[in-house]
Amino acid sequence: MPYSSSLTDKEGEIIEPLLPQKRRTRPPKWSKKILDGILYQLKNGCNWCDLPKDLPPYSTVFWHDKQWRAEGVIENMMFTLHGRVREQVKKKPVDNSSAD
Repeated sequence: MPYSSSLTDKEGEIIEPLLPQKRRTRPPKWSKKILDGILYQLKNGCNWCDLPKDLPPYSTVFWHDKQWRAEGVIENMMFTLHGRVREQVKKKPVDNSSAD
């Protein structure tokens, strides 16, 4: 795990099903790495073009961030993970219908 914002393999396994599946026959090449790039940018507040070179190209990371936000993927991911944490600590689930 090269950066403090990087996902562990276990975290990647939890989040992977929440990411949109590529519509082509090949699986996404960089799903977890793209999310690592988004998290790196959020944590460090850097410009997209200043992402480390071992992450996917910044244009790819930026494009996916923009698409996933527009499609509600990031919001759905946060809501789903929040619900799982509430289940683990035995709290009632939050009703998401009022957020619309």
